[in-house]
Amino acid sequence: MIAWIGTFSLAFALCASLGTALVWVGTAMRGTALPSRWLAVLPLLGAAGAVGSLEWALLHHDFALKFVAENGSLETPTYYTVTSLWAAHDGSLLLWVLILTGYVLLTGLRRRGPAELRGWAMGVLCLVASFFCGLALFTGDVFDRVSPVPADGPGPNPLLSDHPAMGIHPPLLYAGLLGMAVPFSFAVAALITGRVGREWVTAVRSSALVAWILLTAGIVMGAWWSYAVLGWGGYWAWDPVENASLMPWLTATALLHSCMVQRRRRALPMWNLSLAVASFLLACLASFLTRSGVVTSVHAFAASALGPILLGFLAALAVGVVALVLMRGDRFVEPRSVGRPLSRGPAIVLNSVLLVALTTTVLIGTLFPVVTELATGTKLSVGPPYFNRVAVPIALLLLLHMGVGPFLRWRGERLRPMLRRLLVSLGAGALTVAVVAALAPAGLLSLLTFGVAAHVLTGVAFDTAVRVRHCAGGPWHWLRENRRRAAGLLVHVGVVVAAIGIAASSAYTHVEDRTLHTGNPVAFAGSQVRLLGVSQDRTAREATTTARLALDDRTITPALRYEQAQDMTVALPAIISSPGGDVYVTLLSADTAGKAELRLAVNPMVGWIWTGGALMVLGGVWAAWPRRRRSRLTVDDDVEVPEPVAPESVLVGES
Repeated sequence: MIAWIGTFSLAFALCASLGTALVWVGTAMRGTALPSRWLAVLPLLGAAGAVGSLEWALLHHDFALKFVAENGSLETPTYYTVTSLWAAHDGSLLLWVLILTGYVLLTGLRRRGPAELRGWAMGVLCLVASFFCGLALFTGDVFDRVSPVPADGPGPNPLLSDHPAMGIHPPLLYAGLLGMAVPFSFAVAALITGRVGREWVTAVRSSALVAWILLTAGIVMGAWWSYAVLGWGGYWAWDPVENASLMPWLTATALLHSCMVQRRRRALPMWNLSLAVASFLLACLASFLTRSGVVTSVHAFAASALGPILLGFLAALAVGVVALVLMRGDRFVEPRSVGRPLSRGPAIVLNSVLLVALTTTVLIGTLFPVVTELATGTKLSVGPPYFNRVAVPIALLLLLHMGVGPFLRWRGERLRPMLRRLLVSLGAGALTVAVVAALAPAGLLSLLTFGVAAHVLTGVAFDTAVRVRHCAGGPWHWLRENRRRAAGLLVHVGVVVAAIGIAASSAYTHVEDRTLHTGNPVAFAGSQVRLLGVSQDRTAREATTTARLALDDRTITPALRYEQAQDMTVALPAIISSPGGDVYVTLLSADTAGKAELRLAVNPMVGWIWTGGALMVLGGVWAAWPRRRRSRLTVDDDVEVPEPVAPESVLVGES
């Protein structure tokens, strides 16, 4: 019965998505009144029915379903039973469909914007949802039945049932990636209708900001999960799937910045259209790399038949957009100045170019092994050395630019005052490099990161102090009246804090492999480590070997767990965190005779990465929070005051 309900719900979601798309596109073409906004709830109801059916089967251990038989077990805790829905390919595709249809509903409930633009955007978004609904219905076997029915199952992958982040990281990441479909749909709608006025920019910016916040949280949570679960002591390995989530984040960041130029100067419409399209295409590429099996990654699913289908869908989207650009692109060719050379407009353009350049380098490093293997049959790998040599310098240039661009005014700057401000911030950066090099020598890239971080933070503090001093109402009044600017600065501070954590943990991490015997202490990083004993616990499904260690006055218990059903051994590291860094202990092997082989590591300032990510998310939420209308202008020239624009009904080519 539950299999029938789940299959019917998926079929209903597919039909509802197609029907909703036809209704919205039809009304947009005829220019009639848009349909009821609540029509968009139908695809979500179907997707929710499918997900709810599978969750019911997992929680009730219905091993007659193939998915439950392969991923559920009687001994799996309830929390990880729920999260096992997205621990395997077919279940994760259902979560993908649920989130996407949720965006369909949220977009359909929008009231603002020209009816024609909204109609086409909803039509495009519903067609995208239809594709993924069809993919889940016709290629997945999530509701297939098995016979004979097993008495128990193997449970989810052990790596996915050891940390509570498993319940948060994949949904956040999926929501961030799929959120890029909304600005994409408005970009296609703009190409069809020719409308890229203020309402279009507002819709694209707000939807891209929501997706950016969720994707930022998902990436940071994924790095934390990797650090805490995999036992290797790292958080980012330039893995293909990691890169696949980073690339749309970079283009979405560029889009959010360049939207400010279009909103202020009515410039860069085609550039913003391209960034909106690229962000979703890269999100689809992430899905392809994760689900096709063409890359080897701890984050990827096993090979499946979806690879060619997803690749064909990606190609169809790209060809369709290119065709629209060729047919309608002349409507957007209307050169407009982005501002004086020493003003914020050109600075944002440079920022966007650097972000796209960084995206391109990551894309090349990610796809080069895949293309080479398909063309020659030879397996190649592009590892951290390539990205550290090519991508990291571009990231440093971006960080350096953050200390200049945000503090230029829209109306332009005079050269001498700007140089005085730069002299202060660059001087602080140079002094930081000199002090760190003298007290704690590190590699060139790490030293430059510390210096550039000091340059940015000094610029933020200096510029904010000047603006607050000239605000008659004081700091709180300035924060209220310039909330979006303050939120952007908080995001920048978060980026700098994370960069400091990355540089420090990369430069000063100290790792040793040591063999300990019971009662014989060893010295490590100024501490005494002593093995107190080794214990083994066995059940019918797993065997756990635990080492009890005394680290100064604390007792820690790193362990190894062997899962018999998956024939997999999982390291359970012990982590002692502090503001200055982490002590990270991994058990490599042990025996009950009183011997343990350990990997001892000190990772300085790694917690700054999670703190920086939290500040970025907090700044994004602050910027996205609805604001009250202003009754008057403030002294800050960065308040978004639009220049006179033509009515939304006027096409770009005719304005």
